[in-house]
Amino acid sequence: MIVMNIFYGGFASGLTISISLVMLVIFGFYAMYPDKRQKQISLLPTTTKTYLEMIVTIIHVARLSPQDIFPYFSSVFKRVGPLVHFKIITNDYVVLNDPNDVKLLLSSTEHITKGPDYKLLEPWLNKGLLTSTDEKWQTRRKLLTNTFHFKILGTYIPVLNKHAHTLVQNLAKASKNDEHITDLYSHMTLCGLDIVCETIMGVSLRSQEEQSTDYVNAIKTVSRIIMKRMFTLWLWSDTIFKISTTGREFYKSLKVLHTFTENVIQERKQKLNDAKTEMAGINGLERKKVYSFLDLLIGISKEHPSSMTDADIREEVDTFLFEGHDTSSLAMTMALIHIGMNQNIQDDIREELYGIFGDSDRDATMEDLRAMPILERVIKETMRLYPSVPGIQRKLNQPLHLKNHIIPAGSVVGIIIYLLHRDESMYPNPEAFNPDRFLPEHCNDRHPFGYIPFSAGPRNCIGQKFAMYQMKTVISTVVRCMKLETLGTQKDIVVVPEMVLRAVSLPSVKITPLLKK
Repeated sequence: MIVMNIFYGGFASGLTISISLVMLVIFGFYAMYPDKRQKQISLLPTTTKTYLEMIVTIIHVARLSPQDIFPYFSSVFKRVGPLVHFKIITNDYVVLNDPNDVKLLLSSTEHITKGPDYKLLEPWLNKGLLTSTDEKWQTRRKLLTNTFHFKILGTYIPVLNKHAHTLVQNLAKASKNDEHITDLYSHMTLCGLDIVCETIMGVSLRSQEEQSTDYVNAIKTVSRIIMKRMFTLWLWSDTIFKISTTGREFYKSLKVLHTFTENVIQERKQKLNDAKTEMAGINGLERKKVYSFLDLLIGISKEHPSSMTDADIREEVDTFLFEGHDTSSLAMTMALIHIGMNQNIQDDIREELYGIFGDSDRDATMEDLRAMPILERVIKETMRLYPSVPGIQRKLNQPLHLKNHIIPAGSVVGIIIYLLHRDESMYPNPEAFNPDRFLPEHCNDRHPFGYIPFSAGPRNCIGQKFAMYQMKTVISTVVRCMKLETLGTQKDIVVVPEMVLRAVSLPSVKITPLLKK
């Protein structure tokens, strides 16, 4: 999703040497004809100033293990500085790690075109909000903004509570006879998928109850193959991908997803028509009940038929399903693991929750979720250390004017959020888990673009409030019902960069149900 993916995937094959020689010839040809763009590039701090440096860099990065990618780029920033240029064949990649530069990129309304990696998502998501750009993105963003109005988010709270309680029941079953939870992430992923499917599509998937296995497995398969394709050079070709074994498996699972979504859309439209429900957008909210995000899209399609067709509805449902379930699942997993590592923090959260709920086992309300500052700081610190999306990529259609440099049009600019969040100048002792970093007195003076777990600027995450409500509901329900003890340390957590941050190793968790007073 960012420049590291280009390196790691593009040249990690046995053809590295041959490709490098071809690149050497092409690069040399272009270097014979310097122009204004090349002069601007030549002024950027780079690791690939010469042909030899370029080839050495490519081969070195291709040999890195996934776990070594973050440390490698961290070392490059320390050696070269917070702006680093890389030349790959005839393409220019620039990685930013200064919040001032990050602000200029992300706050701009000109630089909103996603980078080339996002094209690999288009067979699934087509040109939805995540992958579209220019006028289509602007129109779609404006249309969808009201679907995340706080009044509409409030209608989703019962769904969040329902699936949070199912999660607690499953964790209790899995921990009977003092069994340790070794697959906490799997539990959280199924919970997240149930929540997103019911709020996005209005469908009770019941994946936590081992239902809808075909759809759940198709989600896993498509997500896995997208990651594999991103890191495999020869699969970038649509022609080769479609005839490959991997591609055939991908399109078979993709058909399951698209067919499911299309059937749900038609069923929901028929149900709404039969009930003669008027979908009048946000202004009609008081005259009707909102059931799901899909219902709102159907309402928008009636108001703006040329801007929201059935195909448009499907791509947005698929987009929010993809963006919604995996990202929040990782954050909730990491939060619970750190809560289990820090019993003093767990005690503080439980005391905060007792002040809200007392001995009651009632569901959380919107007002309750807003009254959890300690838990919110824990979630924010979790997302600082483990941002669900580890990086952002933009393709420049216009030059990007920074304070000290000009990055010319045509370049791909990346931000490694995982490393930005570990900048020692903003976060002393950055590897330590310390929710107090987000006390007002500690973060008010911090650069606002030094913490961007939901991105920032015009292309920030439209669903970030929904995600926060989801995480607060699920985590607070777990902590209210059970004590967590993590059987390991932070060093036992191993993550790698993919389209989303991926945990490859996590410590087990011991869970003890709490007795009611």
